[in-house]
Amino acid sequence: MKEIVKLEAYNIEQLVNLSGVKDENLEVLEDHFQVEISLRGDEMSIVGSQQQIEKTKKVIYSLLKLIVSGVSISRRDVIYAQKLVEKDKLDQLSELYHIKIARTYNGKLIYPKTLGQKSYYYALKNNDVVFGIGPAGTGKTYLAVVFAVAALKNNEVKKIILTRPAVEAGENLGFLPGDLKDKVDPYLRPLYDALFDMLGGERVNKFLERGTIEVAPLAFMRGRTLDNAFIILDEAQNTTPEQMKMFLTRLGFGSKAVVTGDITQTDLPDKKRSGLVQATTILENIKGIGKIELTEKDVVRHELVQRIIKAYDKFEKKEEYRKSKREKEKNARNPKK
Repeated sequence: MKEIVKLEAYNIEQLVNLSGVKDENLEVLEDHFQVEISLRGDEMSIVGSQQQIEKTKKVIYSLLKLIVSGVSISRRDVIYAQKLVEKDKLDQLSELYHIKIARTYNGKLIYPKTLGQKSYYYALKNNDVVFGIGPAGTGKTYLAVVFAVAALKNNEVKKIILTRPAVEAGENLGFLPGDLKDKVDPYLRPLYDALFDMLGGERVNKFLERGTIEVAPLAFMRGRTLDNAFIILDEAQNTTPEQMKMFLTRLGFGSKAVVTGDITQTDLPDKKRSGLVQATTILENIKGIGKIELTEKDVVRHELVQRIIKAYDKFEKKEEYRKSKREKEKNARNPKK
């Protein structure tokens, strides 16, 4: 069927924003809902099944509501709106844009991009220690840096400390060339990118020289008490239980800590339990500690990344099922006497 939607309440600029560059936003809608969309002036024609037309209209009106409020929408906004309408949560989309977290060095406004990020934002705001767990691309590290920079600018802390486990995928820092900073820097690239985004390269370098921003492997935290600092422990899935306990007990007065990691990407030796997994179990429901688990639904990179993560999750679940089945069959053949 075909339906004509009148959009005379919106001006040309707003409709151009809705359409996207070379109608890319409309093409995203067409691909997802299996409809055909044509915009002529202030009249939109939608061809498809009744159900899909209704969903398409809901997303379009929701996006136009954002545009009228001053939000410049992107392809990512369209994709996320599609996800929400499928879960009957589209009414929550506008809530994300009411939360103004901070501005980048270039003046761009930062707001939560997903409902998961919204929960993470409130966890960071209301707790002294936060565990942000989820796959790459969910914004867990970026938002941690945003909060760290805001705390520094507001004089809530005197320094930012960036750290992570020293051993990664079998490589030991001792065998890498350069001084300590040279050895750790490549592994902290996502944190640096976020810092440059928030402060600009020149200011970041000045803070590094003064020690206002400190970079160190996790082992260097031992024996210290970290007062008035915002500490970010990245790639925490690669900590041992002993390392995690050591890190968490370094927290001094006036300090906050954010621990980020992806428990599906552990590089620890076989059978070695992740300190991140253990800590989130032990410290659950303790006042002042927040834990947020982000999923592929919160990935804010290319939509293909979400599909890749989902495919790997599905594969790993199948492998676990097969392994469990083989174990049961083996036990059935060789029952204990």
